[in-house]
Amino acid sequence: MAQGSVLAWIPTALALASMSGAGCASVETRGWFGSDPAKTRARNVILFVGDGMGISTVTAARILEGQLRGETGEENQLAFEALPHVALSKTYNTNQQVADSAGTMTAMVAGEKTKAGILSLDDSVARGDWRSAAGAQLETLLEQAEDRGLSTGVVTTARLTHATPAACYAHTPERDWENDSLLPEAARADDFPDIARQLVEFGHGDGLEVALGGGRANFLPATAPDPEDAGATGARADGRNLTAEWLERLPDSAYVWNAEQLAALDPAQTNHVLGLFEASHMEYEFDRSGDAGGEPSLSEMTAFALKVLSRNPEGYFLMVEGGRIDHGHHANNALRALTDTIEFANAVRTALEATSAADTLVVVTADHSHVFTLSGYPTRGNPILGLVRTNDMWGAPVAEPALDALGLPYTTLSYANGPG
Repeated sequence: MAQGSVLAWIPTALALASMSGAGCASVETRGWFGSDPAKTRARNVILFVGDGMGISTVTAARILEGQLRGETGEENQLAFEALPHVALSKTYNTNQQVADSAGTMTAMVAGEKTKAGILSLDDSVARGDWRSAAGAQLETLLEQAEDRGLSTGVVTTARLTHATPAACYAHTPERDWENDSLLPEAARADDFPDIARQLVEFGHGDGLEVALGGGRANFLPATAPDPEDAGATGARADGRNLTAEWLERLPDSAYVWNAEQLAALDPAQTNHVLGLFEASHMEYEFDRSGDAGGEPSLSEMTAFALKVLSRNPEGYFLMVEGGRIDHGHHANNALRALTDTIEFANAVRTALEATSAADTLVVVTADHSHVFTLSGYPTRGNPILGLVRTNDMWGAPVAEPALDALGLPYTTLSYANGPG
């Protein structure tokens, strides 16, 4: 594919659909992002998705990153905040005000909004009804890229079969059907493919070049011991070992399950790489150094993916998800959500340093926000994870914490849904 032709199909899905609660996420881009064919120069596209990374998350992570360096924090910029173009995105499903990751990622990669829980199928399907999926498939950016001879990759800190990465390559009326044991008996009888199967059996182009993340159990049979976690096994009921099938189906392919194995691979000699670094989701960045098997960071996975994908002179499409930002917020754990956001920004920096604006479009966005708030009037440089301390009437910091209407101190950060 000639240089500059990628943007002919990118605007439909990204510019229209991802600019699609309302105004709760931002979209930052580097590279030409328009409709004038004469100015359309991108050969490669990298889509970064911070799952659950709304505006308040970006603000708090920006401050925390600066404070971890000993600064006051407010003046800091995350790597993607320095990109030249910014917009707000509205994230909702066709049947919900508050969006889930399945429907929103479908909008981003397939250009059409759909119901919550649905992956790359149109709004006509009923959630959980595999029979309604016939004829409802939406072509994704990753599929279009493969069909046009580009290389493709999916990188995430969540399970590779989780909603955001799965929308890139799978079509299913239920985001939770990550392995065959999770399907209804009738769907299994009809041989409806689970999400892990769809990744390995992907029929566009020559298949995904890079798939890195968690979710190992969904690819291994229930009789197979997990290589890292003692006593754990795979989750598949059909007896299939999809990691072995990956190696059999794809030439010059590799399967790895820890950081050491990934680092030992030669990206110049490996055409297809499946990396499954946890039985379920990968560790939070805050906890990653203590992982028994040893996990690569999101930045390291991104760097490796780009080395493999950039070998294709036709170009590539890469999706990188900071999946555990969302999980930290679901757990009301601001520390882990924000440190994962900082690592997500580090992955963006890694990609920016490894590519050129002359031929690579970088898009950074989120699929939805969270009930995550910043409150009070904390003084400049107040620890973002700490209690609110304000200024006095002369603008000088007050030593004692501010008190709420009940006479109690309170934190700058809070979750509007309570304990969770």
